[in-house]
Amino acid sequence: MKNISRYILAMAAWGCAAGATAEIPAGYYSSLDGKAEGELKTAIFNRIHDFRTVSSYSNLPQYFRVTDVYPESSRWWDMYSDIPLYAPSFSGLNREHSFPKSWWKQNGSVDYTSAYVDLYHLYPSEAKANMAKSNYPLGEVDMSAPVQFDNGMTRVGYPVQGQGGGSTKVFEPDDEYKGDFARTYFYMATCYQNLTWAVNYMVSNNVYPTLNAWSVRLLMDWHHADPVSQKELDRNEAVYSFQGNRNPFIDYPELADYLWGDLAGQAFHPGTSPDPVGDAELMSPDNGSVLEFGQVAEGSTATARLFFQGNNVRKALTVTVYRGDKSMFSLPVTTVSAADVNSEAGKWLTVTYRPTELGSHTARLLISGTGPDGNGTRGVELRGECLPVPVLTAPTALPASNITTDSYMANWSIPEGEVADYFIVTRTRYNAGLPTVETVLAEASGELMEEFDLSDSESYSVRSVRLGVESPESNVVFVDHSGITDAVAPAPVEVLTEAGLIAVRCPMGGTTVRVFDVAGREVARADNAPAGITEFFVPAGVYIVSAEGSAPVKVTVR
Repeated sequence: MKNISRYILAMAAWGCAAGATAEIPAGYYSSLDGKAEGELKTAIFNRIHDFRTVSSYSNLPQYFRVTDVYPESSRWWDMYSDIPLYAPSFSGLNREHSFPKSWWKQNGSVDYTSAYVDLYHLYPSEAKANMAKSNYPLGEVDMSAPVQFDNGMTRVGYPVQGQGGGSTKVFEPDDEYKGDFARTYFYMATCYQNLTWAVNYMVSNNVYPTLNAWSVRLLMDWHHADPVSQKELDRNEAVYSFQGNRNPFIDYPELADYLWGDLAGQAFHPGTSPDPVGDAELMSPDNGSVLEFGQVAEGSTATARLFFQGNNVRKALTVTVYRGDKSMFSLPVTTVSAADVNSEAGKWLTVTYRPTELGSHTARLLISGTGPDGNGTRGVELRGECLPVPVLTAPTALPASNITTDSYMANWSIPEGEVADYFIVTRTRYNAGLPTVETVLAEASGELMEEFDLSDSESYSVRSVRLGVESPESNVVFVDHSGITDAVAPAPVEVLTEAGLIAVRCPMGGTTVRVFDVAGREVARADNAPAGITEFFVPAGVYIVSAEGSAPVKVTVR
């Protein structure tokens, strides 16, 4: 017999958490009414899949300042660590794809669909926790085995029996956020059920149920144990204001049970019905909202989309750009039809920003015909910034570090004073002398390269990108498997850091230890270091520690 009592208790908890505060637009989920299982999941997909993406990956922190900062302070709300970091600075944090982007990898490169900048699975994460999490699936860490990483909130290690989906490691979040991650994964498995998954730790290539059996059990347990919180409710509303779509598993937590749990097979009724004929209502865009175009290089253009949807709108809406720098913003049409606005899919309007001079630019988009009587107006602010075309020099590719049998860390640096939005890494794999080239996008001066065991040797080079302009190619660094054998090797050294200090613990005497900065310059050395701890006092920065018998280790000294 299905555990209906557990379901009823969970519903009671959800009702207390979400019942009075969720602000679901009238009729938003009407297309789900009466549907079950696969048909229900596809109806959800059709409802949430087409949304307006944020301006760019590099601009994500400006959205995080609304979605992921504690309401009573400017501290970042980081679900991966408890280190106090404060906005607006994003130092020490990464833009983390909680649902790894490599899982929808296609033809050797990541297919950057709208999932790449979908705020519903993007969160700020402390950098070390993010690196430790890597691309591992969610799961429960086996505490009887060695744990790879544990900062009190993020734990990485071997999975308990029956979990992991074939992955050697899993990522286990803090109990406080396990439900948050479960509902994030429910959303991703539904919103992107049309993708072909390259990694199948937790998902399979089908429309329903998409989630694998073991991951259903894990996520449903976390979903019930950690009900929807006020944090999730507030974040859902904030992301909806940016993207125009919602996470239905936050609005209606019981949906997960209709798809994968005790209520599977029963028809879902969201408690809404088509809106009756009555006064006109424009639900989107909001009056006073902002359409961001971000930063654009001189001579370039940028586009952004504005979503229109309403009920009972009886005549076409008129759209006009006025005020400020109106000549730099343009529209493809002057009207949006009532039929498009009233449709379930709504209507997207593309706005173009074509700056003719340097500086920050603003204008207003006037929407006429928005009131109940068809005579009202609504305004949306348009914002963009034009910067000089950047002059970029080639990055310096540095030796790989953390080399194992199946992965390594590719490293590089850019000249002091230069800024990069992201990096393009050209990775070349050699098998029997034949090269295979792929590209990888990275946001920091290092990227973990996995599946190293599938090639005889590899090389990489790097280009930086700023405002769409690419730098020249860096030098090429080669990586091979030399030194990686099944023979018994000396125990590796252990590297620890404190403020202004690198401490290296050597298991035996006579070891030569060298410390390099990110430019490859040797800054410290100890020949014939004794067994025990050898200390190096260095300024704050990023360093690579090399010791005989161990792979190089990249560390940060604060």
